[in-house]
Amino acid sequence: MLDLDFTEEQDMLRDMVRGVCAQLAPFDVVRALEDDPDGIARDLWTRFGELGVNGLMIPEEFGGSGMSLLDGVVVYEEIGRALTPVPHFVSCVLSAGALLKGGSDEQKTALLPALASGDMVLTPAWLEPDNGYSPLGVQLTATADGDGFVLSGSKMHVAFARAADQLLVLARTGDDDTDIDLFLVPTDADGVTLEQRMSISSDTQYRVDFDGVTVAAADRIGPAGSGWATWEAVMHESVILASAQATGGADYALEITAQYAKDREQFDKALAEFQAISHYLANAKTDLDGAKLLVYEAAWAHSVGADLSRLAPMAKLFAGEVYRDITAMAQQVFGGVGFTLDYDIQLYFRRAKQLQLSWWDRDTCETRVADAVLA
Repeated sequence: MLDLDFTEEQDMLRDMVRGVCAQLAPFDVVRALEDDPDGIARDLWTRFGELGVNGLMIPEEFGGSGMSLLDGVVVYEEIGRALTPVPHFVSCVLSAGALLKGGSDEQKTALLPALASGDMVLTPAWLEPDNGYSPLGVQLTATADGDGFVLSGSKMHVAFARAADQLLVLARTGDDDTDIDLFLVPTDADGVTLEQRMSISSDTQYRVDFDGVTVAAADRIGPAGSGWATWEAVMHESVILASAQATGGADYALEITAQYAKDREQFDKALAEFQAISHYLANAKTDLDGAKLLVYEAAWAHSVGADLSRLAPMAKLFAGEVYRDITAMAQQVFGGVGFTLDYDIQLYFRRAKQLQLSWWDRDTCETRVADAVLA
């Protein structure tokens, strides 16, 4: 049965993450790292490693804490709330998840402890210029060459690529839709070129070009042709955390907007006393609570081994829309000052749209939900 009460340990985890984020990555740090080539709040990243946050969902045998996706939701609500500039999602969730599901014993032993401590950053290189989120969107080729492979093509939206030690590259190895493998590629390998790209959220993204990059067979994760299945399994779990990040950001954005509406006076009364404004806030709170419930249900379903094919994209779809809509409404309540850099709400407004588009966008989520509903 779904239990909406967090445990005492989860409440302590939330308080701890909120505290260290506020201490080591306040908004002046978030602002300073916008469009930064490295993009990582290094003091916070080190502390996350020391506190076990980086290894939260990595098994204890590989240096992690072995906690659940529900615990991860608690952490990601706080990461979203604080706009935390760290590569936790790409390195400790997506990349670590791919290694856990498809990696060899040697790869797990060599890489997972370093990911859990934060000593290594591993980031996926998935999406490509002018291509989509389906397996057909992967057109970067991995051509067999002796005992290894040669990679050629380009990737976009590669987060924290300059700071990463290695890339987790999705590459096409055959003509069938899902003939895709995962490869580990050092960011300083010959033929790898990094070019920073600017985004609406001013996060740290790169275009990565692969010009005849040679990788060994031992750098492939899993058997031949297993890459897309591994990636699909990882994504269904990971987007639940991205959804929690969205609800965390939306929660804080609504909190500061409600406070502004109570403090700001117009025509000798607070903005919150105007019925239209109060109804906007009421509707936003209703939508936000619905999004949280959907995220919690998806995380609970994972904890009991239930199918995520419907719940995961539903959570990402709805949480992303709610985050975007709440921050857009908030900008209207704040008025013109909300768009100035001095106010925090614009940080959330820009990141809400970016997160809605990232990993699975709206169309992808809608298609996946429709496929699950219509069987």
